Amino acid sequence: MKDSVLRLIIAFLFLLIGIQFASAQGKVIGSVFDTDETTPLQFAAVSIYSQSDTAMITGGTTDLDGNFEIPVSFGKYMIKVDFISYRSIWSDGFEVSAANSTVDMGMVTLSTDATVLQEIEVRAEKSTLQMAMDKKVFNVGKDLASTSGSASEVLDNIPSVTVDVEGNVSLRGSEGVRILVDGKPSGLVGVRGANGLQSLGADMIEKVEVITNPSARYEAEGMTGIINIILKKERKEGLNGSFDLRAGAPANYGAGINLNYRKKKINFFTNYGFRYRRGPGISNQYQEFVQDGQTNIVEVLGDRNRGGYSNSVRMGADYFLNDRNTLTASFNYRNGRDNNESRIEYYDYLNSYPDNLTGITVRTQDELEKEPNLEYALNYKRTFKKDGQELLASVQYRQSTESEDADYRETFFESDFSPLTTPDLLQRSYNEEGEKSLLLQTDYIQPIGREGKLEFGYRGSFRQIDNDYLVEEFADDVWGTLPNLSNDFNYDENIHAIYAILGNKPGRFSYQFGLRMEVSDVLTELLQTGERNDRTYTNFFPSAHFTYELSEGNNVQISYSRRLRRPRFWDLNPFFTFSDARNIFRGNPNLNPEFTDVYEIGHIKYFNNASLSSNIYYRHTNGLIQRIQTLQQEENGDLITVRQPENLATEDAIGLEFIFSADPAKWLRMDASVNAFHSSVDGSNLNQSYVRDAFSWFGRINSRMTIWKKLDVQLRLNYRAPQQTAQGDRKSMSYVDLALSREVLRGKGTLTLSLNDAFNSQKYRYSNYGENFFSEGIHQRRPRSVSLNFSYRLNQSQRKRGDREGGRDGQDFDGGDGQF
Repeated sequence: MKDSVLRLIIAFLFLLIGIQFASAQGKVIGSVFDTDETTPLQFAAVSIYSQSDTAMITGGTTDLDGNFEIPVSFGKYMIKVDFISYRSIWSDGFEVSAANSTVDMGMVTLSTDATVLQEIEVRAEKSTLQMAMDKKVFNVGKDLASTSGSASEVLDNIPSVTVDVEGNVSLRGSEGVRILVDGKPSGLVGVRGANGLQSLGADMIEKVEVITNPSARYEAEGMTGIINIILKKERKEGLNGSFDLRAGAPANYGAGINLNYRKKKINFFTNYGFRYRRGPGISNQYQEFVQDGQTNIVEVLGDRNRGGYSNSVRMGADYFLNDRNTLTASFNYRNGRDNNESRIEYYDYLNSYPDNLTGITVRTQDELEKEPNLEYALNYKRTFKKDGQELLASVQYRQSTESEDADYRETFFESDFSPLTTPDLLQRSYNEEGEKSLLLQTDYIQPIGREGKLEFGYRGSFRQIDNDYLVEEFADDVWGTLPNLSNDFNYDENIHAIYAILGNKPGRFSYQFGLRMEVSDVLTELLQTGERNDRTYTNFFPSAHFTYELSEGNNVQISYSRRLRRPRFWDLNPFFTFSDARNIFRGNPNLNPEFTDVYEIGHIKYFNNASLSSNIYYRHTNGLIQRIQTLQQEENGDLITVRQPENLATEDAIGLEFIFSADPAKWLRMDASVNAFHSSVDGSNLNQSYVRDAFSWFGRINSRMTIWKKLDVQLRLNYRAPQQTAQGDRKSMSYVDLALSREVLRGKGTLTLSLNDAFNSQKYRYSNYGENFFSEGIHQRRPRSVSLNFSYRLNQSQRKRGDREGGRDGQDFDGGDGQF
């Protein structure tokens, strides 16, 4: 399968290279920016008109960097630049000729039109989803259903991304995804990413970038790609910002402040978010264990209520030393305190269900969890006289801790729920994780010719994680340590990386080649048993991207990259969870990294009021990491299931993805996505039964409409088809989200009412089976919820009408429907 896909991609590449298109005789290039000269205006309309009769000849849109390039025949022209909520401008006349075949319009700056903003404020918003060939950009502030949620819920509503019942994030059906904040690892997502994502409020997030096939510029970590969370920060003059208040049920309260103040050479920014949230959840599991000729059956009913409060603070400043040198310092702090309660009822049957109930056990948990995290960062940027030449350098230090102090009680009953004389079992656990990390990074970009560039850099990452895990049991009037569950675990990781990228754009064809080398030194150590695992390995990660512009706004891209997924700390830690004494998850200190080759062919087409992105992708993975469940018998004769990650031999996955976005009317905006994939997993290195072929798909439809000119309504439908796993399957799931939004206070405020999981159907259903066990269950992480969010904008859309910025060749750019 791998060879056939390779041949297909190579043949397709040569076909594109071999196609001869009649090239235009000349072209017009330039860029479009906001008047702050730092914010590119993506997908701004650039129209070219004839000087003789002012008829429109051709046109195009700007890319994600604000650049445009439009081929034209020789002649005399003018151009007009339009962008929603900005004031349109015209150029002076110019000529494209043999002597001047490329006309560079330079940087065109547009100023916002306050009148337009007041009259059509809803229609002037950015699209919720913006697409490019190498990434998708999801603007969180425009997704009404996510305004009151967490970062975890934001990600769960992004095309190609899913979040499971335990908070694990998957991209295109695989969990091997790297999550960054502002382009770097961050303590804001915590030692355990799932917990941190639950604590980070959506009101602190500006947008999310999904990069499915990253170049060598990015760290190789992330088998299926990278998710980059961009936090809010403005650079407009003066004081501006936003304030958010939230209330909902089940308990969901919060407040957020985003402020920015810029005065000449200094730009201060700060974000603060407070959240109090309780997450009630339920579970129901049926298990059969075959041991010594008899069948033990357990029905497990679970009820939990997790959550508490968290505070997140981010502050910093940009200092513009001069026109070419900028220094940015920032500080992040997050502190969470959760009180987690759970109750699990075990109904034990022998050989027959539900007739032969032999006993009932009730286990309760009362846990206090604390998560303080600190992060410091210093960034430096230098630009040069040559356009596109720049030097970037950054240093980041993080310190995070997470402590969990839990008390457990097991009470035993007869089959009629009458108490037994057996004394209650009392246990307690204490788990403390601490992380210290240092990140050093520098990047340099050197333009080559008109369209080419050479980029290279270094990245050094140094992490140390310590985990002290103690489990005790009360017996004979004293607390005693349970040795099989207690230990101290250390994890040290040092990674050095260098990379180089060469790219160019001859005509309609563009290419980019990259190579990254990473040297990894990873040490895991169990202090009390003296077990050590010291691994050092050097790996090369090539990447290649080829793009051909079939016509304006109609592109094809072929890309390749090699990725890896290093076992995460909690994948390696052999002592991890104890809340359910009969179903334990633990890490595997002998786990090896998995390596993946990713191939992708993509096409994107822009229409007048719509866009369509389609991709076919193929992944070949060696050493696939999946959680495997086994049955074990304790010394006292009890049977328990243990899940831990293992390296399976290989996985081959091929998938097809479509994302469509359209504005069919001024009052209606729609987008839809579907991702279908087939995977072949070979786990015969562990067990012949772990060889599986599986097909699945998931999709969503999102619509947003404006009614009565002032009320926005958003409806989102989500569906996930059944999917087989190495040991079982996950059942289908569907759910519906609804939100209403209205502008208040003369457009300065917004009220949003959200109803998530309207039909209370977002429940995870699954089954697992092995040689001597079978289990099936249903789990609901959070029931239907409703919330009301109020947002107030401070000077967000104000702009002086008299702004005039320097244009090309010393000319002035007029802020109205004038000329530049």
